[in-house]
Order: sequence, then C-alpha cells, then structure tokens
Amino acid sequence: MGKQMNIRLDEAVKAAAEDRAKRRGLSLQGYVADLIEQDVNESRAAFMAGATAFLASYADQFEEEFGEDRYPGLPAGSAETAPRDAA
Repeated sequence: MGKQMNIRLDEAVKAAAEDRAKRRGLSLQGYVADLIEQDVNESRAAFMAGATAFLASYADQFEEEFGEDRYPGLPAGSAETAPRDAA
C-alpha cells in the first residue's frame, strides 16, 4: 500500500492538473502519482543505460587489471556470445 503525502499547488496549476486528470479518467491523486512514477522510472532507465554504457566501455580494462573471469566454466570463446548477465 502506498504512503500518503501532501503537496501545495498554485490554484491555476491545480485546476489544470484536475482538468488533465479528468480527461485521462483519473483522480487528481492518481494523475499526480502517475506523473511521479513515470519521472522516477525514466530517471532510473536513464541511469541504468548510462551505467551499462560506462561498464561496457571499461570492461576490457577491468578484466586486464583484475583478471576476473566473467564466465567461469564456459569454454573459450563462449563469453563473446553469452548474455552479459549470464555470470
């Protein structure tokens, strides 16, 4: 179950938000919750994409320095075709 929170909005912003919520068939509470959830999910997705790109760009250097076998037990060459999260 969700937690309750209170926010303050300018009257014009509140009226516009209520109108948009109504057009979407949502309560104002549901509309605001959807906006926050969408923003959080987009931010998380952007962070994960950035982290993935960063890790991919330094994977060879990391392996060279630390010699970690990302795919222990796989035959030589299988690591190139294995999914990145198979380890």
